[in-house]
Amino acid sequence: MIRYAQSDDAFAYGFEDEVWWSRTAQPALHSWCSDQPFRLVEKQRAKDDPDGPAIACYGCYLPSDNQMLLRFVDGRPVSAVTCAFLTWLAAHFTAKGKRALFLIWDNATWHNSKIVRTWLKEHNRLAKQQGSCRLIICRLPSKSPWLNPIEPKWLHGKRAIAEPVRTLPMDELIQRICDYYHCQPLDPIAK
Repeated sequence: MIRYAQSDDAFAYGFEDEVWWSRTAQPALHSWCSDQPFRLVEKQRAKDDPDGPAIACYGCYLPSDNQMLLRFVDGRPVSAVTCAFLTWLAAHFTAKGKRALFLIWDNATWHNSKIVRTWLKEHNRLAKQQGSCRLIICRLPSKSPWLNPIEPKWLHGKRAIAEPVRTLPMDELIQRICDYYHCQPLDPIAK
């Protein structure tokens, strides 16, 4: 399937996943210091902090371009938000002149929900009629995150944006994430 997508400019393929970016939890990280051991400790949020403890993010990794497409979420990833992300993704690839996107993802419950399956069927039916980008879903086996190349991208990103001294405001956290992945911060997907 990947070779097929690579053989024609009208097709693309990507790996989709969701991740939570925490403002307080620190990633597993090793570092070297000349003075004393350096240790990342989970921070506490101030009681009057208006930002939430974390933000959810949908991402699509495109190995052919070594590019990440990101959309942040108000709330948690659920079926309706997944459909909104897929709508945005299809519009993005339609604008690039693609006829189909082979989207490889895991078996998260919201990926297998009736709402998402119905939305995909309807979207692909309309896309075929209108000549826009269809979404062809390829599911990874259950409990096999090592098969999804986006997973290490998330881990490296979390390590790169770690702030050992202070709790980042949500807008600064989002900006750091977008800077690391070389993408523009877009409005979050609403529930």
